[in-house]
Amino acid sequence: MTIDTKSGDGRTGGRGIALAAVRGLALALVGLPGSVLCFSLALLSLALIPIGVGIVTTPYVLAGVRTYANRRRVLAAEWGGVRIPSAYRPLPRDADPWTRTFGMLRDPATWRDLKWLVVDMTAGFVTALLPAVLLLYPLEGFALALGLWRVMGDGYWYGFVPVDDQTSALGAGVLALVLLFFAHFFARRLLDVHFRLTRAVLGSNQAELAERVRVLTETRRDAVDTSAAELRRIERDLHDGAQARLVAVGMDLGTIEALLDKDPAKAKELIARTRRSSVEALSELRELVRGIHPPVLAERGLGDAVRALALRLPVATEVNVELPGRADAPVESAAYFAVSEVLTNAVKHSGADRIWVDVHHADGHLRVTVTDNGRGGAVVGAGSGLTGVERRLGTFDGVLAVSSPAGGPTMVTVEIPCASS
Repeated sequence: MTIDTKSGDGRTGGRGIALAAVRGLALALVGLPGSVLCFSLALLSLALIPIGVGIVTTPYVLAGVRTYANRRRVLAAEWGGVRIPSAYRPLPRDADPWTRTFGMLRDPATWRDLKWLVVDMTAGFVTALLPAVLLLYPLEGFALALGLWRVMGDGYWYGFVPVDDQTSALGAGVLALVLLFFAHFFARRLLDVHFRLTRAVLGSNQAELAERVRVLTETRRDAVDTSAAELRRIERDLHDGAQARLVAVGMDLGTIEALLDKDPAKAKELIARTRRSSVEALSELRELVRGIHPPVLAERGLGDAVRALALRLPVATEVNVELPGRADAPVESAAYFAVSEVLTNAVKHSGADRIWVDVHHADGHLRVTVTDNGRGGAVVGAGSGLTGVERRLGTFDGVLAVSSPAGGPTMVTVEIPCASS
């Protein structure tokens, strides 16, 4: 959260600045000795582990460090709106001191806590104290300008201004006014920096990992569902298409065998029909195989496979390919079928008379962009073929971006992280 005109609890103006200064001062005065004490006790307890004393004391000391760190997490949320998740590994309630000690030491969160103590007593102390300095230090400058300089003696400095007469005292007052101006803009921001620094050190990637697990679970489920649907489609196409034709061919061959002696003319007619059926069955099998994994994709790679797709389209299509090598076969297959679906949508729904396809690999990503000059309005949603493309790409951590304003043009970008051989 970036605090601009409000403090963490929503107060604005001078009251918000004063509150930030008071909170920063409290953090500095309490945090510095607290962090030094916790860090010193932790180091002492760890040093005593080899002689056995640390085995007993370390769990209690580290538990205290965790309590102290958790209190700072609470303050970060309440005062700065910065949430820092706590991700300590659980320990058995009845664990013996040895298990508890080394269980806590194996926890990465323990070492994050100790590292944070060092940061908190150095950079953390400075960022917490500065809001109070920016607000309180100008008061001294104003006091000097009003005459306090007379009792301060010779050689007194306010900031970089030597104060030895009324003129220099007024200069100190001007400097104090400048500092107060900076306090107005930066006091709350500096407190926010303190809490962000705390999050940078104390925070873990547990939230990101949880989100990653969720996404992988969903994409795995989608991949399983897609595979099951694909198998059902193949089974249906075989049953209703090629299998039915092959059964008919078998029946015709039996009839031909019976008619060869009795009615050669009829048998010859059936042979011709059987030949046509076998050709159609072979064609359907080829289409089915092409739908599973096109031979041109396996043999010549994604670039030529996309060019072959473009040649079969009824719309003028320009293909530009810049691939230094080949990606893994599953990635090429996912990209191919994504492009196939996008091109099919463009032909069916966009009303375009020209399509451009750009395929290239850069920065560890395979990117394919399909642009058409159609009417636009393409969206990723329920019932859209683009939804299936997005789910297929999700299995590979790929993304689908669609830009399709009303009136066009439509640009669909497919991006999949992968290496190129």
